[in-house]
Amino acid sequence: MAKKANRRQQGGTPATVALAAAGVPGTVHSYDHDPAHPSYGEEAAEAMGVPPERVFKTLVAEVDGALTVAVVPVAGKLDLKALASAVGGKRAAMADPALAERTTGYVRGGISPLGQRKRLPTVLDDSASRHATICVSAGRRGLEIELSPADLARLTDAVLAPIGRT
Repeated sequence: MAKKANRRQQGGTPATVALAAAGVPGTVHSYDHDPAHPSYGEEAAEAMGVPPERVFKTLVAEVDGALTVAVVPVAGKLDLKALASAVGGKRAAMADPALAERTTGYVRGGISPLGQRKRLPTVLDDSASRHATICVSAGRRGLEIELSPADLARLTDAVLAPIGRT
């Protein structure tokens, strides 16, 4: 069962600190992470009782050799060709997980689009705009931030594009 917490009480990740520093309204949800669950994103949706199309995963890809963040619904997959096109590139591939962790400062399954160690170009799937709020990782497994897609896009300088597929 998910627990709601004041972001200042539950703070402590660079993502929650970045949200608070920006003065952006958001809700932090925490839940007990099950390491045996096959999908971090689906686990988050189930634990919070939120439809999977409102829970977004943060993926790191390489577009023409440059790391790029893709934020897509957990219920779907990343369209690598669409991601490359969204940032004016030709070819995209998933980044090496260890490189993604080192560059963002987060562990796999807990990578947040907010508060990354090195700010990377970010693309948010345009399906996010269909929802008043979406949930993204708050920087560790078992912790999510719920905020408006517009606020997420503004805080990350994200481009909105159709990069997700079902």
